[in-house]
Amino acid sequence: MTRDARGDATSPLPPSRGTLYGVGVGPGAPDLITLRAARLIEAAPVVAYPTLAGAASFARAIAADLIAPDAVEIAMDVPMSVDRAPAQAAYDHGAAQIAAHLDDGSDVVCLCEGDPFFYGSFMYLFARLSDRYQVEVVPGVTSVTACAARARMPLAARNERLTVLPGPLPEDELRARIEGAESVVIMKVGRHLPKIRAVIDGLGLTATAVYVERATLEAEVVLPLADAPQKAPYFSMILLTKGADPWL
Repeated sequence: MTRDARGDATSPLPPSRGTLYGVGVGPGAPDLITLRAARLIEAAPVVAYPTLAGAASFARAIAADLIAPDAVEIAMDVPMSVDRAPAQAAYDHGAAQIAAHLDDGSDVVCLCEGDPFFYGSFMYLFARLSDRYQVEVVPGVTSVTACAARARMPLAARNERLTVLPGPLPEDELRARIEGAESVVIMKVGRHLPKIRAVIDGLGLTATAVYVERATLEAEVVLPLADAPQKAPYFSMILLTKGADPWL
């Protein structure tokens, strides 16, 4: 119970709310986590992160050594499905769990692979919570820049344009977008590799394309696309430039 200036009893003050931090943890190597992100993770009383279809969280694995032993952890399991409804329900549930801790006054750090606002899962939580709570976004090293660095392949200079495409695009659209581009990054390769490889080969660009798998990790693979394996994991990418040999 609190009292006003005259000493009369008033209702209790509302508790202060916590802040939600969307923290990019980079492409995989723990030493690519930024100093700001590391400080926030180490001090976080509550840590949230996505998992994929019941598997261990890649984002958590990257930051594991920074999470306090007594931190509360919120694992948001996102189903693998073409139907968006199950994933939306998972983010709804995760947002509700995070909100409960924010209402109690606890800050929450949400881990996101790469950068939170570049194909990052955190953007779905941001959409659900940013109108009610203080939210801060901490950028991270993207998979695009990590793959370019590991492939030793500059992506754009001066007035050149860089086009980023998702691998699941239909074959005709993928071809049209690559035709109209200068430098291209194709993400989310995975099971779409045969289609993407066929499109690039049909455009006569295979010699300028580079395949990167699990960039910055011990299992990293960097190869000319012509030498790439027949199957690719989800964490793989193709980079290509027109009119230049990236291996020179």
